[in-house]
Amino acid sequence: MIEGPYFVLTVLGVLGTGLVAGVFCGFSTFVMQGLAALPPAQGVAAMNAINVSAVRPPFMLVFAGQAVLSAVIAVVTFVLWPDEGTVELLVGSGLYLFGVFGLTMMANVPRNDALARLDPGTREAAAYWPTYVREWTLWNHVRTVASAAAAVTYLLALS
Repeated sequence: MIEGPYFVLTVLGVLGTGLVAGVFCGFSTFVMQGLAALPPAQGVAAMNAINVSAVRPPFMLVFAGQAVLSAVIAVVTFVLWPDEGTVELLVGSGLYLFGVFGLTMMANVPRNDALARLDPGTREAAAYWPTYVREWTLWNHVRTVASAAAAVTYLLALS
């Protein structure tokens, strides 16, 4: 069983990835559906406001902090190569770093940026809104699964 500082890092990894999975799950299962039900101008304005709020410290501490923690766990695992949990720790870190953080930067953020450039009341915004909701939500589903899977693999490393 993993012990000492390694144990603490792994428990924090379980908590961080689990929290992120919960946030993303909420967006995938009801927030985006609620926004999509609004008239496009209201949905665009609301999502833009959410995207501004998301980059503030409360969420970013968990989201970006978990990316740093996942990188630390991966590096420490490569350097120390523990007798137990090595595969799980590396898989959990990879799932979060690539399947959550990397995917966010490659798929969700560019869509958020494109939405932010649109005036909510325009025809262009109304035309883009259904595409945005569909594509953003699809990639968010992937982030949800990846962060939940990272939490499970970190948890498995503890057993």
